[in-house]
Amino acid sequence: MTLLRLIYVALIVVGTLLPWSYFYAWFDANGWSLSAMIDAWYVNDATSGLVYDLTIAAVALTVWALWEGLVRRDRWFLAVIPATYTIGVSAGLPLALFLMTRRSAA
Repeated sequence: MTLLRLIYVALIVVGTLLPWSYFYAWFDANGWSLSAMIDAWYVNDATSGLVYDLTIAAVALTVWALWEGLVRRDRWFLAVIPATYTIGVSAGLPLALFLMTRRSAA
């Protein structure tokens, strides 16, 4: 495995563990209410801006994953979609980049 692919794997792991450590801490302190968490995303202009930034990034990543998966017939690329929406863009994007490097490694 190349150094670049190892970096992408490390980013997938960090992009999963770091954000979710904060989510778990928030849920532990505030209860397991998804609606309360979504309300917390919009408490000020800074957090609202981040929500919209990440939402647009997630949609763009989804369009790319659908293109790669359906048009280019790279079915593994479709794994980017659940990774993005269940873990976050911080894991979905490095996964997409990791999957793209398969072509250059082959």
